[in-house]
Amino acid sequence: MSRTAVINKEVVERARDILETKPIHQDALMALSIMLPAITGATIQQTATVLCVSTATVTRLQAEIRNQELRKDKGTWGGRRRQTMILEEEKVFLAPWIEQAKIGGVLTVPPLHRALEERIGHPVSPSTMYRMLARHGWRKVQPDTYHPKADPQAQDDFKKNSATGSWKWLPLQGGVR
Repeated sequence: MSRTAVINKEVVERARDILETKPIHQDALMALSIMLPAITGATIQQTATVLCVSTATVTRLQAEIRNQELRKDKGTWGGRRRQTMILEEEKVFLAPWIEQAKIGGVLTVPPLHRALEERIGHPVSPSTMYRMLARHGWRKVQPDTYHPKADPQAQDDFKKNSATGSWKWLPLQGGVR
């Protein structure tokens, strides 16, 4: 039969001072926050007293151990938490539209948006489609600022031969400007 340890109050106070002044490794605290109640049946308050931390800290440490499996899958903070499709699925989804664009088809967002909603099975904001297109390097192509039938030579001739200034400065002809 094992003998009971005899520990006086002075030794307990010294041990408490050591625990309060020298930090315990976070992993050890997490493990002890689970093991003490499991083995001894200690309450959260008793566990907090033994570990020299607050009851909130014990609860948080226990939650960290419980959620450790979830954290492995979760990875680090950041990233696309609310993604509707992974990047590879998005590439596959956009592939037929890319082929249509390559042969000169004009693509607009509304048909793409409808196809996306059909693919994922629920409505999404149009901005979701715009962000997806931006993620894959698509850009909005706008027509040039000149008319396709414009004649640059005729425009230069007009600029050289027309009257300068505003029509307000032209002399009156028969009382009409």
